[in-house]
Amino acid sequence: MMSLHKPSDYDIAAYHRLLSPELPAFLDKYLELPILTRLKGIGLLCGTDWTNLYNNRFYYSRYQHSLGVALIIWHFTHNKAQTIAGLLHDVSTPVFSHVGDFRLGDALTQTSTEALNANFIGADKELLSCLAKDELLVEQVNNYHNYPIADNEIPQLSADRLEYMFPSGMALDGSWDLHSIKVCYNDLVIAQNEFNSTELAFQTYEIAEEYCRRFCLTGHILQLNENKLALHLLGHILNLALQKAIPQESDFMKLSEREIFENIEAHHRELGNVHDDFGIYRLYRTFRKMTKIEHTDAPLDEKKYFSVSLNVKQRYINPLVLIDAKAVRLDTVSKQAKKYIEDFLAYKDTAYGCVEIIDD
Repeated sequence: MMSLHKPSDYDIAAYHRLLSPELPAFLDKYLELPILTRLKGIGLLCGTDWTNLYNNRFYYSRYQHSLGVALIIWHFTHNKAQTIAGLLHDVSTPVFSHVGDFRLGDALTQTSTEALNANFIGADKELLSCLAKDELLVEQVNNYHNYPIADNEIPQLSADRLEYMFPSGMALDGSWDLHSIKVCYNDLVIAQNEFNSTELAFQTYEIAEEYCRRFCLTGHILQLNENKLALHLLGHILNLALQKAIPQESDFMKLSEREIFENIEAHHRELGNVHDDFGIYRLYRTFRKMTKIEHTDAPLDEKKYFSVSLNVKQRYINPLVLIDAKAVRLDTVSKQAKKYIEDFLAYKDTAYGCVEIIDD
């Protein structure tokens, strides 16, 4: 009934082999757990796979992202606890990923569901059984923030940030391909940063500079009003649907994105395709079919347009690079990288993004 824009011709298995030629055998039992397989129905790109406003080149799931993060951590650390913590870091992600943050009013930090992660892990009996077989405690895997190679603060480089932007750039704007990923990835090592913590670092100045450029380009896409409007509109639709119990709140942690949309469409059919509770289907149709938005300094007529004005999380990078065997921030040695970062941080889209509501 519904389909994503295009089937993937991007070899995700080959990409994952770049991250780690070896898939450690101990991961197999975790990869089949429902707490993880649920993430196959949740896209990394926050619902943009489902709107004509975007033309994403392929679908990449939170499950694939979680595996990618685990493979990066394993490649650099060969530490079982850190690797499993990375694998489990998104188990509390709801459908449409960060749209869940937008609908809860957290567009700026996009961390509203993270606090649930430890609870999900600690309550899953099948997962706890797997951990026991590996002689691991829940506390060793329920917070990947404890491991700086797995996660750290922007603009540092971590496994999560590295993995997120490779497929995002490939899918959104084609800024990465397998060859360029391989060149970049093979240049990374673990170094000590200015905070006396471990961090991924580039060995080659030119590769670090190019990585910074591409990262900021993809990060820029996420700052545009197109992205703000798409995520906010979808969040608004979901909140309206909740008021009519089309999904229950718990469904966002149980159903796939496809199933949520199928329920909205089924509800509309049950009403005879005429009555539209709260304008839900009108907005849903707009989200699915919109192909462009207006960039304005003020909201447009609310009877005809859906308008949004938001500040959102800024995703950029200022990685470490080794200069004479010492790890330093790239912007301290590269004027070009400093400009990439400054231009990214200074960018402001128009005050509002507006889309004309589609009536049929």
